[in-house]
Amino acid sequence: MNEESEQEWQTLQRVILPPQEQMDTVPLYVDMGTATGVQLPTTGDASDRERKPRAISSPAREAHSEDFVSRFSMMVRPGDRVSFGTYFNAFPASYWRRWTNVEAVRLSVTTSGEGAVVVYKSNSRGSLQRVDSQRVEGQTTTTFDLSLKPFGDGGWYWFDIVAGSEPVEITRAEWQAAGPAPQRGTVTLQITTLNKTDFCLNNLRLLAADSEALEALQEILIVDQGTQKVAQADGFDEVKAELGGRLRIIEQSNLGGSGGFSRGMYEAVANGSDYALLMDDDIVVETESILRLVTFGDRCKTPTLVGGHMFDLFNRTVLHTFGEIVNPYRIQPALPSDEMELGHDFLVSNLRQTPWLHRRCDVDYNGWWMCLIPTSVIREIGLSLPIFIKWDDAEYGLRAKERGFPTVSMPGAAVWHVSWIDKDDLVGWQAYFHTRNRALTALLHSPYELGGRVIRELQQDDIKHLVSMQYATVQGREWAIQDLLKGPGSLRGLLETKLPEIRKMLSEHTDAVFKPDPDEFPAPRMAKPPRHGQGFSRPGKAVLVPWALKTVARQLVKPVVDTSRERPQANVPHMDNKWWRMSQYDSAVVSNAEGTGASWYKRDPRVMRRMLAESAKLHGELLARWRSLSSEYKSALHDLTSLDSWKKTFDEHTLSDSR
Repeated sequence: MNEESEQEWQTLQRVILPPQEQMDTVPLYVDMGTATGVQLPTTGDASDRERKPRAISSPAREAHSEDFVSRFSMMVRPGDRVSFGTYFNAFPASYWRRWTNVEAVRLSVTTSGEGAVVVYKSNSRGSLQRVDSQRVEGQTTTTFDLSLKPFGDGGWYWFDIVAGSEPVEITRAEWQAAGPAPQRGTVTLQITTLNKTDFCLNNLRLLAADSEALEALQEILIVDQGTQKVAQADGFDEVKAELGGRLRIIEQSNLGGSGGFSRGMYEAVANGSDYALLMDDDIVVETESILRLVTFGDRCKTPTLVGGHMFDLFNRTVLHTFGEIVNPYRIQPALPSDEMELGHDFLVSNLRQTPWLHRRCDVDYNGWWMCLIPTSVIREIGLSLPIFIKWDDAEYGLRAKERGFPTVSMPGAAVWHVSWIDKDDLVGWQAYFHTRNRALTALLHSPYELGGRVIRELQQDDIKHLVSMQYATVQGREWAIQDLLKGPGSLRGLLETKLPEIRKMLSEHTDAVFKPDPDEFPAPRMAKPPRHGQGFSRPGKAVLVPWALKTVARQLVKPVVDTSRERPQANVPHMDNKWWRMSQYDSAVVSNAEGTGASWYKRDPRVMRRMLAESAKLHGELLARWRSLSSEYKSALHDLTSLDSWKKTFDEHTLSDSR
């Protein structure tokens, strides 16, 4: 297989390595352990326990930073075996087979030294299969021609390097496709930012340092909606010069993520780009991902939204999710299969050891932390809904899917993003947007009569927040339904005005006013100790509903203990802030998810009665008007998302536009 061919070969994916300063990310690039996959039963009558794949591995070795010679080359020490069956370097064969016209690939590996190259593949169950191997000696390029036919439901290709008595250096490796490459699509890379100048400048520097990724970009657009301007930050002029005239800054009013990303999509259409590449501001980008997304998108059978994955910026081997769908009955994000897990750590279990990572993950949408959208799709289905934040990316993916444009969450393309796992954006100012936009997405896309479970769950959530003394959150949620009931005509006008209204309202509720110093609150004291000296415990599933009804009834009529008005009954850590526990207090100081402060929750039966009645009224009206509202919003969808409608908004809210 070492014979040179006159056939033209185009690069689909290059093997890449981490920079020296990011050695904590090594497990995403190379596997230093001796894991060889998973053991699967060979008999057809195995029990469920026996059917479960079992990982075969030994403790992983530590990587040596000096072995990483460059971005594309690495030294394998004598007698060692290094696998490239990893997130960034294995080839996601099933995705290429399903979504592109590529039917076969060639692996080309250039090495120096004596050893062997061993090629493997997996199936959708995560079973490892040896494909081929070749001995290498001296300076040589070894090739393997590989079919994509066996990868209907999942599976990857990868290779290992085995060194002999002397070290082997891999100087370059590529996954290639035969024939001339399609013309590379032009890209507008757009970042929406709100006072994240350090992050923006860092990503601009990363792009400036990667000439090949930079060459793929027609324009880099920063839509700055903050008060701390990127263009005024220290170091901006230097990085702007390094980007060679590609950088453009648009400063506009704060129209939220939907307004910022819509601006990026609009400008990509206006400047003639083939793609808009949307990225968040609080990320660190793996720049090779840009080339991979565009290369994949150029070869898709039909215009396709191609997204990158999100890793945790502060725990860099942890993958947020491999892909998401929207549960159509609940209109809630969900995992496509039961085997998948959130927050998978590749340091604990790498690709070869994790069976569910080998099953192709088909999704409904991709988060706009990194998502490549063809401008042909934008011209046909429009821009984002004018909904400020939350659900804009999911709704867009559903809308695209209904029009025949799929979304692919592409393995091997990713960013590191500030995680929200340790945040609680279902309370406070974001609760309004979560509630309104989830219900709006259901009105537009739910296939079920009256939206399935959506209305029921929205009201149940109101009740949970009320018994938890989270009155500010419930007020925001009630405003959300009120605004939704006003119909689509009022939606765009709320883009700039609603958040200030919400923040003002929050300042009037003690449960939403945070103080950083715990000593600013009185010391907690319970007038009556807990029964038998034990704290509150979650009621069992069998008695949960009657217990909850009894709890609500008690909170509606039971007077507040006088002493709880003067001092809290307890200090409650955020992780213990559960509705069934909070419902047992008359007041408590509760810390926030970020750990930066705490607020004082105080039970008020009058507020509880008023808000509970208003919640029932609003959800009853939403139920009664569901069909007509759904029709109204669907009829208005084109105007709400059209380029012309958004242009009017941009013209009104643009503060400056400069290169």
